[in-house]
Amino acid sequence: MTGSPRVTLSNRLLSVLPPQSRRRFLADCEGVELEFGAVICQPGDRIRHVYFPTQSFISLVTTLDDGARLEVGIVGNEGMLGTSLLLGVNASPHLALVQGAGAALKMSATAFMDALERHPPLRQQLNRYIHVLLSQLAQTAACTRYHLIEARLARWLLLTRDRAHGDRFNLTQEFLAYMLGVRRAGITSAASELHERGLISYVRGEITILDGEGLQRASCRCYQQGNRTYEQTLGKHMR
Repeated sequence: MTGSPRVTLSNRLLSVLPPQSRRRFLADCEGVELEFGAVICQPGDRIRHVYFPTQSFISLVTTLDDGARLEVGIVGNEGMLGTSLLLGVNASPHLALVQGAGAALKMSATAFMDALERHPPLRQQLNRYIHVLLSQLAQTAACTRYHLIEARLARWLLLTRDRAHGDRFNLTQEFLAYMLGVRRAGITSAASELHERGLISYVRGEITILDGEGLQRASCRCYQQGNRTYEQTLGKHMR
């Protein structure tokens, strides 16, 4: 996936650290560029590194025994990958797939656990983020079961926009179907409906959000509820 040019961003979870503590924490991090489509870890893999996206974003995908896959969460510069370590578990529960290429901060699991002991405010912030992430996972499960594909697609585009910090994405219908866990024909119908209403433009795999407010109205309430949960728990809106 590619999008419009992005501004330089920081990771919001790390913004709670006082300047001196943040400098010490960042000194243990490595700046990396994540490539679109790269698999960071598979379910059950040992967590050797944590990631704090700054300009990239990562899909959390659950995989069934028959090979079917469904995206259950997205991690951008509002979050981190590797929260299981805070719960005393060093195995990844999901497939982590780079959905948006860009910069991220990478830290070894050992250094991360040591840093948490030195920075109690960060641990408190990350504990709150786990609550947000669990709420997101539960909400996605209910959304997938009860809401129409069109509303789910609108929500997914809004979530992606917030993490890409841009209104233009290069996406194939096959990729969208994979992320939403539906057949390609369902994506074609839903995208066509949003296009006819003037909310998005979809040409040769490139989606552009034309009317963000209209897309929010077309989306189910799960999008706004997710933002409220983040804001109420962490004190900041997603965007």
